[in-house]
Amino acid sequence: MTGPARTALVTGANRGLGLAVATELARRGHRVLFAARDGAAAGRAAPDAVRAAAAGQPVDILVNNAGVLSDWGTAPSAADLDGVRHSLEVNLLGAWRVTQAFLPGMVERGWGRVVNISSGAASFAYGPSPQCPGYTASKVALNALTTMLAEEVKGTGVLVNAINPGLVRTRMQPQAEQAPEEAARHIADAATLADDGPSGVFLRRDTVIDW
Repeated sequence: MTGPARTALVTGANRGLGLAVATELARRGHRVLFAARDGAAAGRAAPDAVRAAAAGQPVDILVNNAGVLSDWGTAPSAADLDGVRHSLEVNLLGAWRVTQAFLPGMVERGWGRVVNISSGAASFAYGPSPQCPGYTASKVALNALTTMLAEEVKGTGVLVNAINPGLVRTRMQPQAEQAPEEAARHIADAATLADDGPSGVFLRRDTVIDW
């Protein structure tokens, strides 16, 4: 590991991609706090970590990974708006709330990294994807939040980026070829960027791509 050990918080870390990211960051020497909507699952993954974060544990690295995709195969004109609201609540507002909790501390300490897990479905360069309208809308909004936060904290030592990990073999995409551990390496890279690294960009692996 290059640089000092940091404290990282990964949401949705009880399984799949989130667990792989948390494991990779720990392998690199960082202290990792796990968070999950299922409290019991989070407890199994890392006892007391969420309570420690809630009690004011400083967080240097935040990976907003928790997400849902529940409307695949639905046309935008026929979308269940209650389902769309749920996608926005988890994929956008969940990340927004957690970021609000920890971003001020990063700014105060003069160092921080926020990584929002986005999707190629949300890219205007390649989509957006109409096959999952609620999910797509929530990730488009998450991308917008990324750019706004990055602009807000410019020059503070905090970098805020979004990353499209590609299709990853998880419960959400069990048919995908890419293993969570492979995608996790690139997410961990984004979460540990050097001080002169980019902010307010959309990454695909280690490459900046168009929004």
